[in-house]
Amino acid sequence: MIARRWTRNEIIEKLENKIKQKKPLLFSSAGTGLVAKLLEKAGADCISTFSGARLRNNGWGTMSMLWPMMDGNKQVLDCIENDIITALKGEAFICAFINANDLLRDIRNVLEKLKSIGVISICHSSPSISDYDKDSHIYDLLNQSGVTFENEIDMLALAKEMGMVTVAMPFTIEDSIAIVRKALPDIFCFHAGTTKGGLTGFNTSYTLEDTARRTEEAFQEVLKIKKDLILLAHGASLVTPEDGQYILNNTSAHGLWTGSATERIPIEKAVLGIAKEFANLKIQ
Repeated sequence: MIARRWTRNEIIEKLENKIKQKKPLLFSSAGTGLVAKLLEKAGADCISTFSGARLRNNGWGTMSMLWPMMDGNKQVLDCIENDIITALKGEAFICAFINANDLLRDIRNVLEKLKSIGVISICHSSPSISDYDKDSHIYDLLNQSGVTFENEIDMLALAKEMGMVTVAMPFTIEDSIAIVRKALPDIFCFHAGTTKGGLTGFNTSYTLEDTARRTEEAFQEVLKIKKDLILLAHGASLVTPEDGQYILNNTSAHGLWTGSATERIPIEKAVLGIAKEFANLKIQ
């Protein structure tokens, strides 16, 4: 098949037009072509994939990707080229989550590879060291080993130079300020924390109100630096469409970024429910 190729201008124009019409944006992640196809059919503007999406679809928690057990960037490149891009009609564009701290690759080559297969949008959070506590032993060890948030910022800055649509998705306000100031991304999504709920969801301490409050605090800080940012919200207690409406009502978000909320949790409910019905059938 021949997949549609988006340009940077087309993507920005698409998103800005929806915002002007006061229609919320929907960015959603997928670990399989089937989920990507369904998300596009449902109206998602962007389909993203990252190394944790494979683990999520294999029945493990998304953030198990923080443990070094696979080549994350190869996983993303292979998944996009072989599964995701060929499943889409081209109504949604693709955003690739790339590990900027891949110390065995020249990240410029990774970005060139993405462009060659038709991906013009990139995010740094796959995984991001922003998710590690700054006062932790592991954070210090990783930094001393060359795994740094600066590498993530540098990758976004390079991607922008290369004409890509860049997305910042930090976990803290401190990192939000740093990445927006230095990389000047097109899109900013505050990662409020791993999504709760379902079989492998994180038992977050953040309520929906906390999620909205922290997200808005981050929005207000980054808007002081770059006023034309496209703002998205993600994670923590944002699980259901009703939660999403609450976030839209109580923050400056132009839209939502869903992961487990539109992939893992719905799949768990659907398969478990139907399978139980089959398992409980009776032989006459």
